[in-house]
Amino acid sequence: MIRARREAWPIAGTFRIARGDKTEAEVVVVEIERGGVVGRGESVPYGRYGETVDSVLAAVGGLPPDVDRTSLQGLLAAGAARNAVDCALFDLEARSAGRRAWEIAGSPEPAPVPTAFTLSLDAPEAMAARAADEADRPVLKLKVGAEGVLARVQAVREAAPGPALIVDANESWTLALYVELAPRLAELGVALIEQPLPAGLDEGLSGVDRPVLVCADESCHTQTDLPALRGRYDAVNVKLDKAGGLTEALALARAAPQAGLGVMVGCMVGTSLGLAPATLLTPFASFVDLDGPLLLARDREPALRFEGSLVYPPDPVLWG
Repeated sequence: MIRARREAWPIAGTFRIARGDKTEAEVVVVEIERGGVVGRGESVPYGRYGETVDSVLAAVGGLPPDVDRTSLQGLLAAGAARNAVDCALFDLEARSAGRRAWEIAGSPEPAPVPTAFTLSLDAPEAMAARAADEADRPVLKLKVGAEGVLARVQAVREAAPGPALIVDANESWTLALYVELAPRLAELGVALIEQPLPAGLDEGLSGVDRPVLVCADESCHTQTDLPALRGRYDAVNVKLDKAGGLTEALALARAAPQAGLGVMVGCMVGTSLGLAPATLLTPFASFVDLDGPLLLARDREPALRFEGSLVYPPDPVLWG
């Protein structure tokens, strides 16, 4: 039996990026029950990829009740619907076998790792104030648009001189703006620039200097995207919702280094249930951005364990 439902979780304040803002995280929770055992998965439908909660619920509802992780890959395209089901199947298999999901996946056992903490797009002084509050974290990720980038990064750097910085433009820059900003951001100690140009319009990155590592987010969903990214990017952001589940996300994380690309593990804003499977990707990653539950006003229980910026692998009561 496959069940799916929508849930809404309030965000602490407003989460704002270059293409808009939101005050709650709408998620889809999938439960698959077989033999009295229930496996769970969560996904975040994303309008940027043409997804809605209703479309994800409809896609899940159209699956055969005996779907498994292998057949699922051909039944649904990569995206939020496949992600929720794939992660629920991993959880179901782990619970049924009395094993951990990382063992089933043939992956290294995940360990506690430091995660970046995201600062929403805001006025420079507001971002600086938030950065000062979070100055003890090892990595801060700054959401920016096309305007006032240097003012925001400079304000954050002055307020928090210690953390490494990731700048995420969410496709809002032009190539000319990237060329102008990249060396200045290098001077400010930025470690990574995430998706500066729109997906599909990023070929110009192959012909310019990249003084800061550049990471593909919207330009990379699955392994099939990797060949086009050679020479344009230095790393790829692996997210469960983009990849369509842990099965493909693990394959992408393993394949990226073979294509000469580093790995960042990222997330949407969702609860610990949706983030838990992503911890299995952290052994492959140089950058970890799994702070989604920290951005919520409240999380589900049981939740992932966070100690400062350390995120711990999930207790099997939660997932896997």
